[in-house]
Amino acid sequence: MPYTFTATTVEGRAREIHDAIRGKLIVSVQAPEGHAMRDTHTLTHVARACVDGGSPAIRCGGYGGLEDIGSISNAVDVPVFGLTKEGATGVYITPTKASVAAVAQAGAAVVCADATLRPRPDGSTFADLVQVAHDAGVVIMADCATPEEMEAAYEAGADIISTTLAGYTEHREKTAGPDFDCLREGRERCGDAAFIISEGRFYTPADVAHGMLAGANAVIAGTAITDPGFITAQFGSLLR
Repeated sequence: MPYTFTATTVEGRAREIHDAIRGKLIVSVQAPEGHAMRDTHTLTHVARACVDGGSPAIRCGGYGGLEDIGSISNAVDVPVFGLTKEGATGVYITPTKASVAAVAQAGAAVVCADATLRPRPDGSTFADLVQVAHDAGVVIMADCATPEEMEAAYEAGADIISTTLAGYTEHREKTAGPDFDCLREGRERCGDAAFIISEGRFYTPADVAHGMLAGANAVIAGTAITDPGFITAQFGSLLR
């Protein structure tokens, strides 16, 4: 069954999540349409294996959407960070108030939503999404692309701020690895009280350690852990 909070208020539940993941590596278990891993049953077993390996939470959903969230949240005993991906351009990560409510209903303890300053399909603001999540009794994570957006999301009431979208919008160039500069500047803007997760292009254990040193409270990695195709290519890269 989905993760059960011990705290009864959203503020207490946010602290509960913070305590569970602080200083740790969270694994993202997702696969898009057309990928060999695009199967809810398969991804559920991958998520269980990641929890066995020490992941204190699982980020999932994406194009697998509510089905992935429901299956994985029922299979693991850690909080699920859930999201939907609706479309492929503009704001498409849990983009609307209805999307936030659906992700919460599917079993996510934390709803991950686009917190960029771009317009949303339903005309809502990120603060509106925060309210919907909190009304549902769940925590909300802001997927941001720039330090300015990280600050704005924190001021709008996000319980967790992430660098997930750094390099994936027109407002910031994509770096080869994690965007540590975005992380550092976001930390400076938000202050020590903000709970910040660094996510995006974490390919090695050294990247994860660097992220913590650069100001992250926790790190999310996905492809480098959960995509056998990527892993196989990395192992074979020096043989070509």
